[in-house]
Amino acid sequence: MLNARTFSKSTCRSAALITLISIGLVSCDQTTETTEMSLDSQEQRISYGIAMNMGRRMKAEGVPIDADAFAEGLRDALSGAEAKMSDDEINAEMMAMQEQMQAEQEAEMQAASNVNLEAGRAYLAENAGAEGVQTTDSGLQYRVVRAGSGAKPTSADSVEVHYEGRLINGSVFDSSYSRGEPVTFGVTQVIPGWTEALQLMSEGAEYELTIPSELAYGAGGAGGAIGPNEVLIFKVELLSVSSMLDRESKGS
Repeated sequence: MLNARTFSKSTCRSAALITLISIGLVSCDQTTETTEMSLDSQEQRISYGIAMNMGRRMKAEGVPIDADAFAEGLRDALSGAEAKMSDDEINAEMMAMQEQMQAEQEAEMQAASNVNLEAGRAYLAENAGAEGVQTTDSGLQYRVVRAGSGAKPTSADSVEVHYEGRLINGSVFDSSYSRGEPVTFGVTQVIPGWTEALQLMSEGAEYELTIPSELAYGAGGAGGAIGPNEVLIFKVELLSVSSMLDRESKGS
């Protein structure tokens, strides 16, 4: 990613190119012969730095382009030379590349979705027979690690909890413990698996939840951390229960 500082007019032109690149024509994995050059002036160092940042971003995206043609287009744009392609031609090529990338991403998403779905079903089937695990009618699985003795929340309440979430491969995707403080939210303001599980718990309880994807984020997943059709496992400690109405009145 480019630094947010504004360096010069050349930087602005490069930023404009990056905007175009970001919608399609990205990545460069070619090796070309270069002549050694000095970076004595500030302008040279800035130019080199901008190019390095752009190149790294391009390579990370993994879409091949012709480095020589890219450099030629950059030179023509900066020098004001006559363009070798019309704007319509450029836009058409970039649109085609964008559509190709989108199709590839959708295919990858579908493949991951199928793999996660099968792996999740197998995990749930095995976990259902584990000692202490109970399965509700919805498919939610839970194990009481520590029973609580306090109030039990309803759908109208707010709760304070500590939690850690991980995937079935053991990787942790979120944790209030690592942030060093619990979180507070309404019982119905979370994924369905949490809403159901919280109403089974009492203050002071600790549960381990195994949540099927249909009670979590489903086929859409959640950002890069949670893929499509992922089964989620949570350690949850219910610290306190309060009325949403009480919280709203205190905040007003």
